[in-house]
Amino acid sequence: MGGGAVIRVLLGHRGALLRGALATVFATEDDLEVVAVIDHGDDVLPASVRGQPDVMVLDVHLPGAVGIDVLARRSAAGGVLVLSDRDLSAGASLRLVRQAPRVGLIATDASPGELVGAIRQIARGEPVLDPELMLAAIRVRDNPLTDRECEVLKLVTTGATAQEVARKLCLSAGTVRNYLSRILTKTHARTRIEAIRKAEQAGWI
Repeated sequence: MGGGAVIRVLLGHRGALLRGALATVFATEDDLEVVAVIDHGDDVLPASVRGQPDVMVLDVHLPGAVGIDVLARRSAAGGVLVLSDRDLSAGASLRLVRQAPRVGLIATDASPGELVGAIRQIARGEPVLDPELMLAAIRVRDNPLTDRECEVLKLVTTGATAQEVARKLCLSAGTVRNYLSRILTKTHARTRIEAIRKAEQAGWI
């Protein structure tokens, strides 16, 4: 944000101590204004509507419904900086990296100065990607599933039956079962649960 503009920040973190410490750090910066502090993922979208932040700084383990899809939707209106520990799975890293530059990824062991600098970068629309996490992401194998197969598998993750998936996608139940059979073959899985686990870990869905 150039010209001395103030960057409005929403902070979401599961830990009360770190949440308070980060809010204090941000408040000492002349160009940062903390407009909301939350401790649960379900509050992300409501708080962002109220506070209209330029950048959301979110703990990757924030409890509640704050998945990659939510971040992608929110990042259309403003930047998101995800605080991640270094044991984040390669698949999760890949899904975050794909949202760059509006979704950034920084390690939780970054210094306060690095974190503040990253917020400014995100606000300017510049990418912020932790090198180690990015390296893990780019090592993920190419997705063998088609877009439709991914769509079917995502619906299965919600607990939907083949019949429910068919209704949702305007397909026949037999067609959905064929998709599921191909998904099991491509993921080398014996069950749908195993296919979901493998696909999520690999960042395919």
